[in-house]
Amino acid sequence: MKLFKQLLVAPAALGILAPMSAGATDVNVAGVSDYASVSSDAAAAEQVTSINQFNDVFPADWAYQALSNLIERYGCVAGYPNGTFRGNRAMTRFEAAALLNACLDRVTEVTDELKRLIKEFEKELAIVKGRVDGLEARVGELEATQFSTTTKIDGQATFDIGANTFGGDLFFTQANVDKITSHFPDISSIYFPTGVAGSSDRNYQENASREYGATTFNYDYQLFLNTSFTGKDLLSASIRSGNFGDDNAFNGNPTNLSTLEVASNSGTSLYIDKLFYNFPLGETFTIFVGPNVGQDDMMPMWPSVYPSGDGNTVLDVLTLNGAPGAYNKTQGPGVALNYENNGWNVGLQYVCDLDTCTGSNPRDGGIAADSSKGVGTFQIGYEGEQWGFAGIYSWLQSPSLVPYATSYTQLSYAQDLDMSLNAFGLAAYWQPEESGWIPAISAGWGLNTTNFANDNVADSYVSTSQSWQVAVHWDDAFIQGNSAGMAVGQATFATDLKGADTPFDGNYVWEWYYGFQVTDNITLTPSMFYLSRPLGQLTFDGVDGKDGTFRQFGGLIRTTFTF
Repeated sequence: MKLFKQLLVAPAALGILAPMSAGATDVNVAGVSDYASVSSDAAAAEQVTSINQFNDVFPADWAYQALSNLIERYGCVAGYPNGTFRGNRAMTRFEAAALLNACLDRVTEVTDELKRLIKEFEKELAIVKGRVDGLEARVGELEATQFSTTTKIDGQATFDIGANTFGGDLFFTQANVDKITSHFPDISSIYFPTGVAGSSDRNYQENASREYGATTFNYDYQLFLNTSFTGKDLLSASIRSGNFGDDNAFNGNPTNLSTLEVASNSGTSLYIDKLFYNFPLGETFTIFVGPNVGQDDMMPMWPSVYPSGDGNTVLDVLTLNGAPGAYNKTQGPGVALNYENNGWNVGLQYVCDLDTCTGSNPRDGGIAADSSKGVGTFQIGYEGEQWGFAGIYSWLQSPSLVPYATSYTQLSYAQDLDMSLNAFGLAAYWQPEESGWIPAISAGWGLNTTNFANDNVADSYVSTSQSWQVAVHWDDAFIQGNSAGMAVGQATFATDLKGADTPFDGNYVWEWYYGFQVTDNITLTPSMFYLSRPLGQLTFDGVDGKDGTFRQFGGLIRTTFTF
């Protein structure tokens, strides 16, 4: 017998021979006769084709799998005429010889068939072997020259074409401008389009339309490099470029509430957008650390199923769980410790504003310095299969870091005052088990309180502010692969002023979108948004005793490429 035949038959044969009794020396001629009779061609009707034909063999038997393999793979096992196998009965050498002979005949048949197929397809196999050898050589060359064997690169490019229109009868008179600049001395001409501040009366709506109402075509390009050294850690780096200029309405003009979620401004240059590293500590803890990391990157959970970062949603303010103060996305040097176990998660982190924490002069900033504009965050939440919730507290060293608010509230926070902010947030979500007419729902609410370092701060500065939002999202909207969504809320608006009456500072933000899944990697998303009163309390009375109004409406068509 050839060696490979011996190796092929030996394991299966051992599975049958193992229960042989060491003392079974007597020849059981009757047993051999019975076995041989059901193994012969004359008794083909008695041949076993499935292990289930044996009424005394059960899955719990230790040799069940070995016996099953011999029956189903080689068809060389027969039983007794009464449908039994008698697995616990000791075999004689004659019985073993009969079984081995039957199996060897089947192995010989299989081997002859393989030889015939190999000869028949000899040319084709030679071609395949040559191609495999070529691929192995190319793979070896790539492995020898690539910069990492553990790095995965993903990319996203977005094309945005859109325009804005402004309405209302708001006039910023010189008296109003003087009133604002006298109360907020550090105004730096912000929130006033060119030609308004320090000039004669000017209609804000007309000026905003002239400055920011043009149709624009912009791009945002991102590369994500994720590297793992152990299979459990992750080094994340992102490279980005975009041409949403400083005067672009979709990059925060004339108020920052119109900033798109995907909109960067670097001219024609590429830059490192983020760089951080996370690794596990035991089974339940994870540590994040990085010289340029976002608060949102280090969160143990993001309590929302409203899409974020995929190119579908519109305004960035509506991706912050209804609490822009607490979920402020501050970015810079940071560190975090997260705990996750059985759906529960807890996170503790600190991140320092990138602009103030990268210098070496402690007077200008630095980590944990008086001027760091740092943010400390604590979050606790729970995630189930279809729902989740979270509570969050953030301490902001400088309230000017609140990313989105009505113009009045933002202007109050932007002053160079010694103050800090306590930001609280509650958020929850629910999603159906299967996509259909019932949407996934996300909701959140935020509350902020200002801590003034001294009592000689002028009246009318914001001491309390709030925010909220509700968002719905449909997967497979009308057509499988397409999506739709809508969100409404109020960005951070003042609800209490220091030493003054409650202001009229509210503003509603709406957005709608529908994403067409053109291919697996291309999505076309028409969308629109509406800001009802983005200036908030700065919407002073108009001329002739009429209340001033100002609103913004934007439309956008976005094409997103993922690769």
